[in-house]
Amino acid sequence: QVQLVETGGGSVQAGGSLRLSCRASAFAGKVMAWFRQTPGKEREGVAAIFTGTGLPSYPNLKEGRFKISQDSAKNTLYLEMHGLQPEDTAKYYCAADLVRGGDILDATLYRYWGQGTQVTVSS
Repeated sequence: QVQLVETGGGSVQAGGSLRLSCRASAFAGKVMAWFRQTPGKEREGVAAIFTGTGLPSYPNLKEGRFKISQDSAKNTLYLEMHGLQPEDTAKYYCAADLVRGGDILDATLYRYWGQGTQVTVSS
């Protein structure tokens, strides 16, 4: 079983930065990812990473404001966020262990999830 704990969320002004951390009990599987969700809306994929190589994937992003990375020695996944905007306000979740092929940011394809950390951006 894989346990995930997210930290680093908080409240910031528009244009600010945050770095989220996801501490994992193990880097099981080939892919881990960050998602976000606002109450009443579907969970949205943010970024994914192939844990064996550290190769990132940003299929839903058109700007380089977010960066996913990992520290395999610490079993920790990171999401660096810059130029935050009110639209980025959401609860951010770490996910692990992609169980089958398909869209790498399809939330239904992940087996393990953290409890989430809230990010609030004010204008």
